[in-house]
Amino acid sequence: MSTEIGTLLVKSPDICGGRLRIDGTRITVNQIVIFYKHGYSPEEIADQYPHLTVAQVYTALAYYHANREEIEADIMAEKREAEKLEQEYRQTNKHG
Repeated sequence: MSTEIGTLLVKSPDICGGRLRIDGTRITVNQIVIFYKHGYSPEEIADQYPHLTVAQVYTALAYYHANREEIEADIMAEKREAEKLEQEYRQTNKHG
């Protein structure tokens, strides 16, 4: 039985901030791409997440390569959100 690769990636507004992720997991395409950009091979990425298959990792990377601008923009937005939260946390703990 073959798998339709389009069914391996999903978005849900209430999971992972609505970011594109591997179906059945909380692993986003962004997370896979960040490992990839740090020099990990798809097989090494799959080793980092034992519940993922190499096919799922390749699907995430294929989506990234086909939609690079969208994913790069989302990664930058995610980074800005994290920096903002970190800054808010520091200010809260400085005064509290």
